Amino acid sequence: MGLFGLFNRNKKETLDKGLEKTKQSVFSKIARAVAGKSKVDDEVLDNLEEILITSDVGVDTTVKIIQRIEERIARDKYVSTSELNSVLREEIARLLTENNTADSEEWELPVSHKPYVILVVGVNGVGKTTTIGKLAYQFKKAGKKVYLGAADTFRAAAVEQIQIWGNRVDVPVIKQAMGADPASVAFDTLQSAKANGADVVLIDTAGRLHNKVGLMNELRKIKEVMKKVLPEAPDEVLLVLDGSTGQNAFEQAKQFASVTQITSLAITKLDGTAKGGVVIGISDQLKVPVKYIGLGEGMEDLQLFNTAQFVDSLFRQD
Repeated sequence: MGLFGLFNRNKKETLDKGLEKTKQSVFSKIARAVAGKSKVDDEVLDNLEEILITSDVGVDTTVKIIQRIEERIARDKYVSTSELNSVLREEIARLLTENNTADSEEWELPVSHKPYVILVVGVNGVGKTTTIGKLAYQFKKAGKKVYLGAADTFRAAAVEQIQIWGNRVDVPVIKQAMGADPASVAFDTLQSAKANGADVVLIDTAGRLHNKVGLMNELRKIKEVMKKVLPEAPDEVLLVLDGSTGQNAFEQAKQFASVTQITSLAITKLDGTAKGGVVIGISDQLKVPVKYIGLGEGMEDLQLFNTAQFVDSLFRQD
């Protein structure tokens, strides 16, 4: 069984529940948009466009989806309103697949080298530290040796939060004093992890965007210093975003993408929000795969993102 495969069993119910508000919001609006109509016409498409935009799918991605539906109508000559859900479902799944978002319930750590290094970025308040803790928990439960690096030395609270998670999960945390050089913390973390045969390293970084030049220089320095210990590091740059903020998450994603290369996304706090459409838009606009989604406070409520299951939950007919 691949890594995380164990934790995704029986999680479909959690996913269904987490996306319930988004589903209710979108499909109640679609039902009203097609009421009394037998085929998808310009008026239905205009209404659908507005529904997707207000569901935080984003303007550019919404336009792309509408264009694809128009192409289907032109090709098939006729699309009934009863077919609209299935057509929309297929096009959203296709978009996510094009952005390399996984369809697997499992994920294997590369065997070519270790430790596997994940540099975690994101603004304060999005659930970055919690995501790191939950990942550490799941990696450890899968039998992996995990190290955490507290490289957000800008805030004393950040180091304390990482340490709390380290104690909770029972994994080592490498830290220095507040105000220390983040690159130095990353260097120490990788050296210690490598010397002790760690499988996975998760490194926290400062979550400030008010000085993009400073952030860019800091992340560049961290990467350069990492490579002195492990030439392939970091293996992954994971951007954590708060899904409940909708368009603000879009803007944060764009800003981080402008200062560093993002290789994967974790979108948190999708439970309890009607803005689940943000998953579709952010992945499409950044061309970066969504790897994890957060659906609750529990240790195992961080799931590997699965396109087929996500779309199924979003379009499930009760």
